[in-house]
Parts: sequence; C-alpha cells; structure tokens
Amino acid sequence: MTDIELRHLAAFAAVADEGSFGRAALRLGYTQSTISQQVAALEKAVGGAVFDRPGGPKRVRITPLGAVVLAHGRDLLAKAAGLATAVDRFRAGDGRIDLGTFQSVSNVLLPQVVQRLREGNPGCEIRLFEEETDPPRLDDLDLVFFDGRVDGDVTHHKLLDDPYRLVARPGTFPPGPVRLADLDGAPLVTYPPLCDQARVERELARAGVRPRVVFRTVGNEAIMSMVRAGIGWALLPRLAVHHETTLSVHPLEPALAPREIFLLWQAGRTHSPLAARAIDIAVEVARELEDAAR
Repeated sequence: MTDIELRHLAAFAAVADEGSFGRAALRLGYTQSTISQQVAALEKAVGGAVFDRPGGPKRVRITPLGAVVLAHGRDLLAKAAGLATAVDRFRAGDGRIDLGTFQSVSNVLLPQVVQRLREGNPGCEIRLFEEETDPPRLDDLDLVFFDGRVDGDVTHHKLLDDPYRLVARPGTFPPGPVRLADLDGAPLVTYPPLCDQARVERELARAGVRPRVVFRTVGNEAIMSMVRAGIGWALLPRLAVHHETTLSVHPLEPALAPREIFLLWQAGRTHSPLAARAIDIAVEVARELEDAAR
C-alpha cells in the first residue's frame, strides 16, 4: 500500500467520474495510455482490479475493491487539495503571528504595524502578548519588541532610539531643556528597576544625580497621573509620552543615553512570510516615527 501515489488516485477518480479511460485522459490532459498506466499501478498497489472493463463503448464498472479505494481515495485527494490551498495561502501571508510587546510600543508603534499587516493580509490572525519580563519570553513567540539587548541565542534588529524626557506639571519649568543636575534630590515617580530602568538609574548615579523616588509603578498612565497630582516628576521615554497633552515635557541637558527598541527573535529561526512582512513593516513605521520626531 505504500506504493499508492496521489496521481494514481487522481487518474482512478477521473475514470470513475467519466466512465472511460479516454474521457478521463481528455479531462486530465494526459494520453489514454498514461491513464491506463496510472490505474494499473494503483491496482498493483492494492492487489486487485478496481475496474471491470467490458470493452467497446460501454462504461467501465467499479469493482467492490474499487469502491473501497475510491471512497478513501477521494478523501485523500480532498485533503491534498486542502493542503495545497493552505500552503498557497501561507506563502501569500495568511496564517497566524504571535507578537510579544510592551505598553509604549503597544500604544504608538504597534497599531500602525497591525493595521498595515492586516491591510496586506486580511485573512491573518495576530495575537499579542504583553508581558514585561526581563529577559523576555522568546521560545513560543514569532517576534518580540523589547527595550534592550538579551543574552543568548537571540537575533536583535534595532528599530529606533527612544530618548528620555522629563515630565512635570505645567509651569514647573520654563520651556526647553532641564538640567540633569536639577533632578538631584527631586521627588521622582518612576518604573521599578527592571529592563532599561535599571540602566537609567545607574547612569544617574554615575552623574552624581540621586533623585528621591516617591512612587514606582509599571504603568505609564499611572506615572503621569501621579505627576498631574503633584506627587513628583517623571523620567519617561519619548514613546511613553507620545500622545501626552496635559503635562509639560522637556529634553534633558545633558541627555541620558536613549532607550533602544529592538525586535527580537530566536537566532536561526525560519520566518513565515507573515512574520517577515511584520519585520519590514516595523522597520518602516519606526523610521517614520524617528523622521517625525526630527
């Protein structure tokens, strides 16, 4: 039975539908002898005749063995056709992509990535996972947005620099840059010391600047709400304040090293066409954001 091929079943089903080898050959675009060879190969594989051949103009008749083979053969042909369709759709960009992300990317960069990805691939499924772990989880995700480099067998594709800004209540500072030294001893609302925040705090300490941390939270909006309430100031990446209109946002002088936004995936991974397209779109959107900021 291992010698049965799809082409044997296709020729057999065509003869069964058409009632003759000649008409089956016309339908499939083969010679009649080729159809006969395919059916003969099938009969050898199953160990018996699948047709009674009365000869002349009479239709061929399916044998009891042929009826069994035809029933299962049609299922196999349908599954093969379904497989071919699925592969074609996959190559065209259909399918599913699992993306790891975090809040400022989710709010600014990712909506445009998802929109453009769905415009070109309306049948695709996009699943988002927003778990801010350090290091990020890569093993079961196609791509991960992350604010830093990760050790191990990981490919890093840098998207953009995300500079830090001082966020304060309006009127706290004159318009324009604020001196980094002015943060020494100042009340600061900030993130927990994870991911890029730990690096920022080390950089402040090296500069001799030690703000007084009064509140920590992972939520951008929670931080800005605390600033609005007068609890303290905040140091936030530009993406985190991209849509902010109620608070005063200032560059720092001298500037802190920017947060780096990367797209990560497991090294050596073969991307689906959908994932490859997502990478191209993310690079395109990041470039547009940087151009707009300049």
